[in-house]
Amino acid sequence: MERRFYTLDVFTTTRFEGNPLAVITDGDGLSEAAMQAVAREMNLSETVFVQKPTEDRALARLRIFTTRQELKLAGHPVIGTWFLLAELGVVPAQEGGVHVLQQTGAGILPVEIRFKDGRPQRVTMTQKEAVFRPTKINRKALAAALGLTPKDLDPKLDPEYVSTGIFNLMAPLRNRAALGKIVMNMLELRKLLGKNGTMAYCFACGSNGKVFSRGILPWEPFEDAATGSAAGSLGAYLVRHAKLAPAHTLSILQGEEMGRPSHIEVEVTQSGKKLVPRVSGAAVKVFEGTIQI
Repeated sequence: MERRFYTLDVFTTTRFEGNPLAVITDGDGLSEAAMQAVAREMNLSETVFVQKPTEDRALARLRIFTTRQELKLAGHPVIGTWFLLAELGVVPAQEGGVHVLQQTGAGILPVEIRFKDGRPQRVTMTQKEAVFRPTKINRKALAAALGLTPKDLDPKLDPEYVSTGIFNLMAPLRNRAALGKIVMNMLELRKLLGKNGTMAYCFACGSNGKVFSRGILPWEPFEDAATGSAAGSLGAYLVRHAKLAPAHTLSILQGEEMGRPSHIEVEVTQSGKKLVPRVSGAAVKVFEGTIQI
Protein backbone atom coordinates (compact mmCIF):
# COMPACT_ATOMS: atom_id res chain seq x y z
CA MET A 1 0.00 0.00 0.00
CA GLU A 2 1.36 3.40 -0.95
CA ARG A 3 0.63 6.23 1.47
CA ARG A 4 1.38 9.95 1.30
CA PHE A 5 3.68 11.42 3.94
CA TYR A 6 5.12 14.81 4.84
CA THR A 7 7.71 15.98 7.33
CA LEU A 8 7.61 19.35 9.03
CA ASP A 9 9.71 21.31 11.48
CA VAL A 10 7.37 22.46 14.26
CA PHE A 11 7.47 25.46 16.60
CA THR A 12 9.54 27.36 14.06
CA THR A 13 9.23 29.13 10.72
CA THR A 14 12.79 28.15 9.69
CA ARG A 15 13.61 24.79 8.12
CA PHE A 16 16.06 22.60 10.05
CA GLU A 17 15.11 24.25 13.34
CA GLY A 18 12.26 23.36 15.69
CA ASN A 19 11.09 19.78 16.30
CA PRO A 20 10.79 17.43 13.27
CA LEU A 21 7.52 15.60 12.71
CA ALA A 22 6.28 13.02 10.19
CA VAL A 23 2.62 12.98 9.12
CA ILE A 24 0.88 10.23 7.14
CA THR A 25 -2.17 12.05 5.76
CA ASP A 26 -4.12 8.93 4.67
CA GLY A 27 -3.78 6.75 7.72
CA ASP A 28 -7.09 4.86 7.50
CA GLY A 29 -6.99 1.09 7.33
CA LEU A 30 -3.57 0.68 8.93
CA SER A 31 -3.14 -1.69 11.85
CA GLU A 32 -1.50 -0.50 15.06
CA ALA A 33 1.44 -2.77 14.27
CA ALA A 34 1.86 -1.14 10.84
CA MET A 35 1.67 2.37 12.30
CA GLN A 36 4.22 1.49 14.96
CA ALA A 37 6.54 0.04 12.30
CA VAL A 38 6.28 3.21 10.21
CA ALA A 39 7.01 5.35 13.27
CA ARG A 40 10.13 3.28 13.97
CA GLU A 41 11.19 3.69 10.34
CA MET A 42 10.70 7.46 10.45
CA ASN A 43 12.82 7.46 13.62
CA LEU A 44 11.53 10.86 14.78
CA SER A 45 10.17 11.69 18.21
CA GLU A 46 6.62 11.34 16.84
CA THR A 47 4.78 10.29 13.69
CA VAL A 48 1.11 11.16 13.18
CA PHE A 49 -1.49 9.16 11.24
CA VAL A 50 -4.49 11.21 10.15
CA GLN A 51 -7.70 9.18 10.04
CA LYS A 52 -11.40 9.72 9.64
CA PRO A 53 -12.90 10.49 13.05
CA THR A 54 -15.13 8.04 14.87
CA GLU A 55 -16.75 11.03 16.60
CA ASP A 56 -19.00 13.15 14.38
CA ARG A 57 -17.98 16.42 16.05
CA ALA A 58 -14.33 16.08 15.04
CA LEU A 59 -12.86 17.03 11.66
CA ALA A 60 -10.08 14.43 11.89
CA ARG A 61 -8.62 11.82 14.18
CA LEU A 62 -4.93 11.97 15.06
CA ARG A 63 -3.06 8.80 16.05
CA ILE A 64 0.32 9.77 17.50
CA PHE A 65 3.19 7.27 17.74
CA THR A 66 6.71 7.52 19.10
CA THR A 67 9.27 4.93 17.99
CA ARG A 68 8.16 2.90 21.02
CA GLN A 69 4.44 3.40 21.66
CA GLU A 70 1.25 5.31 20.89
CA LEU A 71 0.60 8.53 22.82
CA LYS A 72 -2.78 9.88 23.81
CA LEU A 73 -1.71 13.45 23.15
CA ALA A 74 1.41 15.46 22.34
CA GLY A 75 1.92 19.11 21.52
CA HIS A 76 4.17 19.38 18.50
CA PRO A 77 2.35 16.60 16.57
CA VAL A 78 -0.95 18.48 16.97
CA ILE A 79 0.51 21.86 15.99
CA GLY A 80 2.39 20.44 12.99
CA THR A 81 -0.43 18.22 11.70
CA TRP A 82 -3.07 20.96 11.72
CA PHE A 83 -0.64 23.43 10.16
CA LEU A 84 -0.14 20.90 7.35
CA LEU A 85 -3.86 20.14 6.98
CA ALA A 86 -4.52 23.88 6.71
CA GLU A 87 -1.86 24.18 4.00
CA LEU A 88 -3.41 21.25 2.12
CA GLY A 89 -6.88 22.83 2.24
CA VAL A 90 -8.47 20.31 4.61
CA VAL A 91 -9.20 23.34 6.80
CA PRO A 92 -10.63 26.03 4.49
CA ALA A 93 -8.59 29.25 4.55
CA GLN A 94 -10.32 32.19 6.18
CA GLU A 95 -8.83 35.47 7.31
CA GLY A 96 -8.49 35.45 11.07
CA GLY A 97 -9.13 32.30 13.07
CA VAL A 98 -10.82 29.02 12.17
CA HIS A 99 -11.91 26.73 15.01
CA VAL A 100 -12.07 22.95 14.56
CA LEU A 101 -12.36 19.92 16.83
CA GLN A 102 -9.88 17.05 16.74
CA GLN A 103 -10.20 13.50 18.03
CA THR A 104 -7.18 12.35 20.04
CA GLY A 105 -6.45 9.62 22.53
CA ALA A 106 -7.09 12.24 25.22
CA GLY A 107 -10.55 13.04 23.87
CA ILE A 108 -12.15 15.68 21.64
CA LEU A 109 -10.10 18.86 21.89
CA PRO A 110 -10.35 22.24 20.12
CA VAL A 111 -7.78 23.67 17.73
CA GLU A 112 -7.60 27.17 16.27
CA ILE A 113 -5.78 27.93 13.01
CA ARG A 114 -5.03 31.55 12.19
CA PHE A 115 -4.67 32.52 8.54
CA LYS A 116 -3.14 35.51 6.80
CA ASP A 117 -3.38 36.05 3.04
CA GLY A 118 -4.83 32.56 2.66
CA ARG A 119 -1.98 30.76 4.42
CA PRO A 120 -1.80 29.34 7.95
CA GLN A 121 0.31 31.42 10.31
CA ARG A 122 -0.19 29.84 13.73
CA VAL A 123 -1.95 26.88 15.30
CA THR A 124 -3.27 26.93 18.87
CA MET A 125 -4.26 23.79 20.74
CA THR A 126 -6.33 23.85 23.92
CA GLN A 127 -5.03 21.20 26.26
CA LYS A 128 -6.78 19.33 29.04
CA GLU A 129 -7.00 20.82 32.51
CA ALA A 130 -3.65 20.67 34.26
CA VAL A 131 -3.34 17.92 36.86
CA PHE A 132 -0.71 18.26 39.59
CA ARG A 133 0.83 15.25 41.29
CA PRO A 134 2.50 16.39 44.51
CA THR A 135 5.50 14.12 45.04
CA LYS A 136 8.45 14.77 47.30
CA ILE A 137 11.40 14.91 44.91
CA ASN A 138 14.89 14.34 46.27
CA ARG A 139 16.58 17.52 45.04
CA LYS A 140 20.07 16.05 45.41
CA ALA A 141 19.09 13.00 43.34
CA LEU A 142 17.45 15.19 40.67
CA ALA A 143 20.54 17.39 40.41
CA ALA A 144 22.80 14.34 40.13
CA ALA A 145 20.59 12.80 37.41
CA LEU A 146 21.02 16.00 35.41
CA GLY A 147 24.76 16.28 36.01
CA LEU A 148 24.21 19.36 38.19
CA THR A 149 24.63 20.31 41.85
CA PRO A 150 21.73 21.16 44.18
CA LYS A 151 22.81 24.82 43.97
CA ASP A 152 21.86 24.78 40.27
CA LEU A 153 18.21 24.15 41.19
CA ASP A 154 15.86 27.08 41.84
CA PRO A 155 15.76 27.56 45.63
CA LYS A 156 12.25 29.08 45.54
CA LEU A 157 10.40 26.58 43.35
CA ASP A 158 9.97 22.86 43.96
CA PRO A 159 10.05 20.17 41.26
CA GLU A 160 6.58 18.74 40.58
CA TYR A 161 4.86 16.35 38.18
CA VAL A 162 2.22 18.07 36.02
CA SER A 163 0.06 16.72 33.20
CA THR A 164 -2.20 18.16 30.53
CA GLY A 165 -2.38 14.71 28.96
CA ILE A 166 1.09 13.34 29.78
CA PHE A 167 2.86 13.68 33.14
CA ASN A 168 6.27 15.35 33.02
CA LEU A 169 8.51 16.52 35.84
CA MET A 170 8.76 20.31 36.00
CA ALA A 171 12.38 20.90 37.08
CA PRO A 172 13.07 24.58 37.92
CA LEU A 173 16.71 25.69 37.64
CA ARG A 174 18.38 28.73 39.14
CA ASN A 175 19.30 30.41 35.83
CA ARG A 176 19.87 29.87 32.12
CA ALA A 177 23.54 29.06 32.70
CA ALA A 178 22.48 25.99 34.69
CA LEU A 179 20.48 24.77 31.68
CA GLY A 180 23.63 24.78 29.59
CA LYS A 181 25.48 22.65 32.16
CA ILE A 182 23.09 19.67 31.98
CA VAL A 183 24.78 16.33 31.29
CA MET A 184 22.12 13.72 31.87
CA ASN A 185 22.81 10.43 33.69
CA MET A 186 20.33 8.23 31.84
CA LEU A 187 20.10 5.41 34.39
CA GLU A 188 19.69 7.81 37.33
CA LEU A 189 17.05 9.91 35.57
CA ARG A 190 15.13 6.80 34.49
CA LYS A 191 15.19 5.55 38.10
CA LEU A 192 14.10 8.97 39.41
CA LEU A 193 11.19 9.35 36.99
CA GLY A 194 10.08 5.74 37.19
CA LYS A 195 6.47 5.58 36.01
CA ASN A 196 5.68 9.05 37.35
CA GLY A 197 6.66 11.03 34.26
CA THR A 198 8.01 10.90 30.72
CA MET A 199 10.70 13.58 30.88
CA ALA A 200 12.39 16.13 33.08
CA TYR A 201 11.27 19.48 31.69
CA CYS A 202 14.08 21.70 32.94
CA PHE A 203 13.50 25.45 32.82
CA ALA A 204 14.82 28.81 33.96
CA CYS A 205 12.68 31.94 34.06
CA GLY A 206 13.85 35.09 32.31
CA SER A 207 12.21 38.50 32.26
CA ASN A 208 8.98 39.71 30.62
CA GLY A 209 7.37 36.27 30.42
CA LYS A 210 10.36 34.60 28.75
CA VAL A 211 11.35 31.11 29.80
CA PHE A 212 14.24 28.93 28.64
CA SER A 213 13.78 25.17 28.72
CA ARG A 214 15.21 21.76 27.85
CA GLY A 215 13.21 18.52 27.61
CA ILE A 216 15.50 15.77 28.94
CA LEU A 217 14.53 12.14 28.23
CA PRO A 218 16.06 9.04 29.88
CA TRP A 219 16.31 7.17 26.53
CA GLU A 220 17.17 7.90 22.92
CA PRO A 221 16.69 10.56 21.72
CA PHE A 222 18.06 12.07 24.93
CA GLU A 223 16.53 15.51 24.39
CA ASP A 224 13.39 16.89 22.76
CA ALA A 225 13.69 20.06 20.68
CA ALA A 226 10.14 21.24 21.51
CA THR A 227 7.58 19.70 23.84
CA GLY A 228 4.14 21.31 23.56
CA SER A 229 2.52 19.11 26.20
CA ALA A 230 5.22 19.93 28.76
CA ALA A 231 5.13 23.62 27.80
CA GLY A 232 1.42 23.72 28.62
CA SER A 233 2.07 22.01 31.94
CA LEU A 234 4.83 24.55 32.66
CA GLY A 235 2.44 27.43 32.02
CA ALA A 236 -0.02 25.99 34.54
CA TYR A 237 2.81 25.31 37.01
CA LEU A 238 4.00 28.93 36.83
CA VAL A 239 0.48 30.31 37.29
CA ARG A 240 0.05 28.12 40.36
CA HIS A 241 3.48 28.55 41.94
CA ALA A 242 5.21 31.62 40.51
CA LYS A 243 2.29 34.07 40.38
CA LEU A 244 2.29 34.21 36.57
CA ALA A 245 -0.87 36.08 35.62
CA PRO A 246 -3.42 33.92 33.78
CA ALA A 247 -3.88 34.93 30.10
CA HIS A 248 -0.37 36.41 30.14
CA THR A 249 1.55 35.02 27.17
CA LEU A 250 4.50 32.88 28.15
CA SER A 251 7.24 32.74 25.51
CA ILE A 252 9.34 29.58 25.78
CA LEU A 253 12.62 28.99 23.95
CA GLN A 254 13.49 25.28 23.86
CA GLY A 255 16.08 23.33 21.89
CA GLU A 256 18.69 26.08 21.68
CA GLU A 257 21.39 23.91 23.26
CA MET A 258 20.87 21.13 20.68
CA GLY A 259 20.97 23.49 17.70
CA ARG A 260 17.23 23.37 17.01
CA PRO A 261 15.72 26.50 18.57
CA SER A 262 11.96 26.22 19.02
CA HIS A 263 9.51 28.96 19.97
CA ILE A 264 6.43 27.98 21.97
CA GLU A 265 3.76 30.36 23.25
CA VAL A 266 1.51 29.43 26.18
CA GLU A 267 -1.53 31.12 27.70
CA VAL A 268 -3.38 29.71 30.69
CA THR A 269 -7.07 30.22 31.42
CA GLN A 270 -8.00 30.05 35.10
CA SER A 271 -11.43 29.30 36.53
CA GLY A 272 -11.21 28.82 40.28
CA LYS A 273 -8.51 26.19 40.72
CA LYS A 274 -8.96 24.92 37.15
CA LEU A 275 -6.00 25.78 34.88
CA VAL A 276 -6.33 25.12 31.14
CA PRO A 277 -3.32 25.90 28.91
CA ARG A 278 -3.43 26.98 25.26
CA VAL A 279 -0.23 26.24 23.33
CA SER A 280 0.60 28.00 20.05
CA GLY A 281 3.24 27.71 17.36
CA ALA A 282 4.02 27.64 13.66
CA ALA A 283 5.50 24.98 11.37
CA VAL A 284 7.27 24.68 8.03
CA LYS A 285 7.09 21.81 5.55
CA VAL A 286 10.39 20.07 4.72
CA PHE A 287 9.82 16.81 2.82
CA GLU A 288 6.92 15.16 1.02
CA GLY A 289 6.60 11.86 -0.76
CA THR A 290 5.12 8.38 -0.58
CA ILE A 291 5.91 5.37 1.56
CA GLN A 292 5.17 1.71 0.87
CA ILE A 293 3.43 0.06 3.82
